[in-house]
Amino acid sequence: MRRLAVFLASSAGHDPAHAELAAHVGAELAGRGIGLVYGGGRRGLMGVLADSALAAGGEVIGVMPRSMVEREWAHERVTRLLLCDSMHERKALMAEHANAFVALPGGLGTLEELFEVWSWRQLGFHTKPVGFLDAGGFWTPLLGALRGIADSGFLPAASLDDLAVAPDLPGLLEVLEERLRHSAQPAHGEGLR
Repeated sequence: MRRLAVFLASSAGHDPAHAELAAHVGAELAGRGIGLVYGGGRRGLMGVLADSALAAGGEVIGVMPRSMVEREWAHERVTRLLLCDSMHERKALMAEHANAFVALPGGLGTLEELFEVWSWRQLGFHTKPVGFLDAGGFWTPLLGALRGIADSGFLPAASLDDLAVAPDLPGLLEVLEERLRHSAQPAHGEGLR
């Protein structure tokens, strides 16, 4: 895996463990030689993630609409900041520059970004793996809701199984790497269990 797109909050949240997780992920990706693609922000978990990856010598590609840069939301020290005109273009550029996608703790924007690339995968627009880093069980309630949606017949079980989910980064990266090796078709059977 050359680059991982990470979706996460532009705020810090209430639990310091989320910032610790973001710092760990940034440093770990850099240590493994995996470039980071993210939303380009300098605040909240986004800033912590980018700062830790940069401090560890990693490549950090930020992607941000010009209107957000004008509001001074952009991280100024990233390796490369890609500018675009809209949130739609931002997601497309992130997808273009990454080999896989992961959600860390976040809110509506994080969910919207991850669900879009997951739906693109299910529709066959790309074969890049998608996953949740469920550290501390942060995503467990959402994953339970997704199981309920599948049980109700609105989400194929194969789509649910296609999500890579792990409580720690090494475990998640292992699943993502395995799925990249078999990326001709979505992998099923190792998702939500």
